[in-house]
Amino acid sequence: MNSFAFFGALETGFIFALVALAVFISFRILDFPDLTVDGSFPLGAAVAASMIVAGFNPFTATICACLAGAAAGSVTAWLNVKLKILHLLASILTMIALYSINLRIMDGPNKALLGVDTLLSPLDNISAVPYYIAYPIAFGLFTAFILALVIWFLQSEIGLAMRATGANPRMARANGVNTSRMVILGMAISNALVALAGALFAQSQGSADVTMGVGVIVIGLASVIGGEALLSTRTLLKWALACVFGSVLYRMVIALALNGEMFGLKAQDLNLITAVLVTLAIVAPTLKAKTKAKLNTVLNSKTKQAQE
Repeated sequence: MNSFAFFGALETGFIFALVALAVFISFRILDFPDLTVDGSFPLGAAVAASMIVAGFNPFTATICACLAGAAAGSVTAWLNVKLKILHLLASILTMIALYSINLRIMDGPNKALLGVDTLLSPLDNISAVPYYIAYPIAFGLFTAFILALVIWFLQSEIGLAMRATGANPRMARANGVNTSRMVILGMAISNALVALAGALFAQSQGSADVTMGVGVIVIGLASVIGGEALLSTRTLLKWALACVFGSVLYRMVIALALNGEMFGLKAQDLNLITAVLVTLAIVAPTLKAKTKAKLNTVLNSKTKQAQE
């Protein structure tokens, strides 16, 4: 893998780390399986790209993309807590609706960002550092900032109420927590992060496409589960860091597999690689526990033999 592919994978890994943090909030904190992600990711890209092409400031366009994602997440949560629709079905309904909405926003299946200024345009004028190195550095710093905000929020009073809602909603309600509001707020924050990632990805790639959200939820789950399998999750900070690490590692493995001539893989094998990685990430904790149990059994037997 050459340096260009390495930094490209690093850049994409930091962008999708925002998706991993979003999935962490919905899937782990709220215990809410959310497929809205596949719709809110291109929603953020569509809003940002359309507004930038229309002449809006890129920063304003990115903020509006986050608000659009928050609205999409709120709709999913509202369908679940108010209309009592199963969370998985509610997210599917929102995701399907967002496909048509994204087509409306872009007035077509895609929107190019050629010849317009984006958030990344100032980095192109830095002569000392090539753009393919400047982009990952900028995204890495931004992801670290978002990570700090997420940790701060989850440790606040509202964040603790949200964590209680996901862990034991009945006990949370008994302690005066409005669990419906917590679910709606959490889903809004989660999908706002996903839309933010979509907006940044569109500006990084130079275009937005209505199909760019296909499989994003799988990437997010792979990052979360993979990070948890490799790093400790004893504290909230380590848990969130594991999600970011899992995202970057996932992109590195994908880049290595696609750029490695010895594997003979091509771009069309991306979904196959993703499925294999997710399977390994899910199975890894079980294999790790079984291996540890066997080692402990062997050590205990040897200790008993030595004592006898």
